[in-house]
Amino acid sequence: MHGRIKVKTTAEQQETKRKEREKKLKLYNAATGKIFDKRKNKEFDEDLLTMTGEVLSQNSDLYTLWNIRKETFLHMKEIKAQEEMEKICNDELYFLESCLKGNPKSYGTWHHRCFVLDNMANPDWKRELQLCNLFLEYDERNFHCWDYRRLVVKRSKVPIEEELEFTTNKIHNNFSNFSSWHYRSKLLPLVYPDPTNPAGVKEEILLKEFEAVQNAFFTDPDDQSAWFYHRWLLGRGRKKMVINCLYASIPQNRVIVTTSQPILVGSSHQMEVFLKDVSIEGSWSNVAGNSSPYSRLWISFRFSLTCEFEAEQLFSDSDQDISFLVKLSGSECESTMAVEMSAGEMEGWTCLAEEPGSKFSHELSAATSSTLERELESIRELHDVEPNNKWTLLTLISLMKALDPLKYMQEINQYTENLQQIDPKRRLYYKDFRSRCVIENYLEAYDYNSRVVSLNNLSLTTLYHPELLVLTVTMNLSGNSLVSAMNLHWLQCLMTLNLDNNQISSTAGLGSLSQLKDLSLRNNLIEKAEDLEELSQCPSLTVLNIKGNPICNNTHVQSIVFSTIVRLESLDGTVRI
Repeated sequence: MHGRIKVKTTAEQQETKRKEREKKLKLYNAATGKIFDKRKNKEFDEDLLTMTGEVLSQNSDLYTLWNIRKETFLHMKEIKAQEEMEKICNDELYFLESCLKGNPKSYGTWHHRCFVLDNMANPDWKRELQLCNLFLEYDERNFHCWDYRRLVVKRSKVPIEEELEFTTNKIHNNFSNFSSWHYRSKLLPLVYPDPTNPAGVKEEILLKEFEAVQNAFFTDPDDQSAWFYHRWLLGRGRKKMVINCLYASIPQNRVIVTTSQPILVGSSHQMEVFLKDVSIEGSWSNVAGNSSPYSRLWISFRFSLTCEFEAEQLFSDSDQDISFLVKLSGSECESTMAVEMSAGEMEGWTCLAEEPGSKFSHELSAATSSTLERELESIRELHDVEPNNKWTLLTLISLMKALDPLKYMQEINQYTENLQQIDPKRRLYYKDFRSRCVIENYLEAYDYNSRVVSLNNLSLTTLYHPELLVLTVTMNLSGNSLVSAMNLHWLQCLMTLNLDNNQISSTAGLGSLSQLKDLSLRNNLIEKAEDLEELSQCPSLTVLNIKGNPICNNTHVQSIVFSTIVRLESLDGTVRI
């Protein structure tokens, strides 16, 4: 048991225990052997119930034996009178209760109890509800019992208002009862539904719930149950499925589409491309391939141009404008986006317009601004009393990001730094979280038409939201703490990339960047030619800089790299001979 000092056993005690185990094993094998023989011979009788009962009373986790008892009950149900069968079922319920007292978290026992009640003519659901109350008194966190209680409530048609009151009482007895908070979150939308939001709760009820949960975490700020419920009360907005960005390139003969949620083109959703209002055929793929069939980034290429649009017409300097339109359709969405290219333009793009500061707020909360402001004020009060409480800091950050991430940028950064000191075991998580905050703030004010991204010297540990950077042509990520380039496969328009002074040991993730021409990887952790092999898949890469990497200790590094990347023209300033 936890907290008890382990007492060493003597050799004699160990031998005694070994003999006891052997004896029990022989008895178990003999009993189960007889049970399986009777099952094989289809002898489903009272003796089989007795034999399985003797074994299950010692170990109720033997699911096969519960299945054998089920088979026996179904057989008896066909041949015995209803009154006799009712008595057998009641006896079984008492037997199950004794098993649960020995092992209250036995899956098989709880499932078998459901089976027995479903096969009774007149089950006593009221008694079952009392049984749930009893076992939840023993252990209020027994999720097996909570699951069973939900089934009993559903079958017995207990008013959900009474169940909501039950959770109130359990929470008042113990604020740390996470199961009660969770159950409450399922009941509130049913008892007090929000007419404007099917999954929501009436505003006046939410205000009372906020007050109740504040009492909980002001009483014990270190208990996570109330904080999780508070996060549920704030809710999460659901972003509509739409096309976020559309890019079209005539020389590359491809269209790139990013969506607000991951989709599978050809299955859950269909995507059509129209050129001058005429549908054209093409194949769709995502850069992740089979490893992740659902994606927010889809590329269509190898168009079958109709006779109306010969290739030379599209590349000509005529005075005709060109328009690409993409239509996304699915079971619950329909979205279109168009790109207009003037005469002589070879590429064009369109991005979804969003209000500054609102790009990520939907991911954080569905609550009104007044509610968020009020909660922020309350949590600030708690923070003044408990400045080193991680739950307080995390909630403050969440509220600030939902309200105005740019306004609270400095405070968010400071709180994230504090979390790394307060909770050092999750230091790397907080570093990634800080990277996310920094990138989101950058993107809130970013002009996508510039197509230049400068995220250098920001101590980033990973690159979040790469799907929003698809149009980027030039990117500077130097002077960070990046250990991987995997997320960069989204940057399908990228031509120049600076990854100097990071901790990258492999170029995995860069092989799909068909437009990449100039790559700098100075002062990273590239050790061998194999770490650069994926760059051989970049058809446009001509300039590479790898100075300051361990691989440069090899005197033959130039010949090795030039032979690995055959299209490369310049390495560390040296031109291929």
